[in-house]
Amino acid sequence: MQPICWRPPIELSAREQTIIERIRRAKLFVFLRLHRHEVFDKAFQQELACLYQLSQRGQPPVPPALLGLATIVQAYTGVSDDEVIEASTMDLRWQLVLDCVDTEKSPFSKGTLIAFRKRLIESSMVQSLVEQTIKVAKETGAFGSCSLRASLDGSQLWRAQSSSESYKMLTLSFVE
Repeated sequence: MQPICWRPPIELSAREQTIIERIRRAKLFVFLRLHRHEVFDKAFQQELACLYQLSQRGQPPVPPALLGLATIVQAYTGVSDDEVIEASTMDLRWQLVLDCVDTEKSPFSKGTLIAFRKRLIESSMVQSLVEQTIKVAKETGAFGSCSLRASLDGSQLWRAQSSSESYKMLTLSFVE
């Protein structure tokens, strides 16, 4: 099945506003929450949807934009796949970005995250994800595009040279 276009709310809820007011240092979370609809505009979401084959069987995939956001935050914070899943259920900053505030269940599984990143690397769309995020940061001035580029470009998530190496690296280096 083809992934759906992710359309989380643009306007902040009262709960989200409270969370944003409490964030002092981790401003990337605020930037991504306020500008996720610009980073993952319709055209970019269609590009990401091409990572998935059209199929009549199976469950619809988790929206690639949601997985892309998680991947950006993961690359920036340098956490493992297990920590991404934990943070999506326990950290209000992650929940703010991923549109799952006060959830008790992660919006995706570890395997889904790994499979998405594998597709991203194999299709060479990692750079598109990084560039799209940096472009919005630069255009809005809402987050330092230079520091964001340094963090994302230097992430260990993108270190694999080939698809087989990338899958091996992803499954081994992020398992705790």
